[in-house]
Amino acid sequence: MTDPIADYLTRLRNAIMAGHRVVEVPTSKMKREITKILFDQGYILNYKFVENEGPKGTIKIALKYDPVDKVCAIKNLHRISRPGLRQYTGYKDMPRVLNGLGIAILSTSQGVMTNKEAKERKIGGEVLCYVY
Repeated sequence: MTDPIADYLTRLRNAIMAGHRVVEVPTSKMKREITKILFDQGYILNYKFVENEGPKGTIKIALKYDPVDKVCAIKNLHRISRPGLRQYTGYKDMPRVLNGLGIAILSTSQGVMTNKEAKERKIGGEVLCYVY
């Protein structure tokens, strides 16, 4: 597999479109950090790291749905930086997703973080994905 982050986002997208409550994805350090950010920002209900399954383990993600409308909290996941076309940004040119309503997840020298946090710390990095 050439792009594990795109696979992670696609698994989430497919689970949302199918109406699943829980989705399992293979784990890596980057995927763990992205999952923590999605939880902290309120896009997913809960997550659990399972170490025993497979060579590295899996992440079980409980998706968040509106109890009345049955609409998922995640409307769209869009991969920005790809292995063939990396997208970097400085802190002055930080992307605004949906005019500030969504988040951009960045990989910086100080770890994986949102665009708002990176702008506060005045650091740039590689734009991994947009979530709204």
